[in-house]
Amino acid sequence: MKMTRLSIAHRSQSRGGLYYRAGALAAALTIALPAFASLGGSMNSVERDRAQMSARESVTHAAGYDVHEIRAQYGTVVDEYVASGGTVFAVTWHGPFVPQMQQVLGRYFQEYADALQAQQPQPYGHKPLNIQERGLVIQTFGHMGAYYGRAYLPDMLPASVQADQIR
Repeated sequence: MKMTRLSIAHRSQSRGGLYYRAGALAAALTIALPAFASLGGSMNSVERDRAQMSARESVTHAAGYDVHEIRAQYGTVVDEYVASGGTVFAVTWHGPFVPQMQQVLGRYFQEYADALQAQQPQPYGHKPLNIQERGLVIQTFGHMGAYYGRAYLPDMLPASVQADQIR
């Protein structure tokens, strides 16, 4: 097949557009999104997180725990489940962007990273991730523009909370 100048220019523009879109996607995914309170940590950082994100926060009270909903301007919502003693026993998220997982999961991040690495070459969102350890559950799923997940510590659930209530 003989390539003309026009077909070569068209092919270059197509590749350029593809590279541009891939670069824009990579940049969007590497932007550090604001931090949240960590799983297993103290809820002292909830207000700082809300202020840093310029987000709205609402609190729902339940028997033995509170749910702090932080709604970021960019659309991601993170719910932090805080036991009456002040410890974050669960975190859920949904929205167009994945929150900063190292901050959300705190000291449990390495288990998440190991499980994510084990499922490679599938990128985040192409295959649900379901970690079910004795003291930790992390479940993520979704696709570009619609990510969901939850992480909780089964041993730290208040007596009034069942795992299926964490969503």
